[in-house]
Amino acid sequence: QVQLVESGGGLVQAGGSLRLSCAASGSISSFNTMGWYRQFPGKQRELVARVGRGGTTYIADSVKGRFTISRDNAKNTVYLQMNSLKPEDTALYYCNAHRQMTLTGLEYDYWGQGTQVTVSS
Repeated sequence: QVQLVESGGGLVQAGGSLRLSCAASGSISSFNTMGWYRQFPGKQRELVARVGRGGTTYIADSVKGRFTISRDNAKNTVYLQMNSLKPEDTALYYCNAHRQMTLTGLEYDYWGQGTQVTVSS
């Protein structure tokens, strides 16, 4: 059973930094992508950053230049480094693992429990 455990959230002042960690059961290399999503109250979850097996990354425009995503395959952990935080970054952040079966087209998504990030002004 796939389990993802996030940590590192908390309260920080605007302009500060936080590093979120996502520890996965098993090898993160078994997933096509690992990513971070965030959810604001009353809104759908949105993609923040994603990293593929080959190391390619995607960063959402809203956080580009401030957030970076990285992997440590030896530790089966994905990180989200958040710098220059703004109050608008306040949200519940979720770790996501995605797997796609090429031949069948079936896709699987696994989610962590979420970690709260609150940025004060």
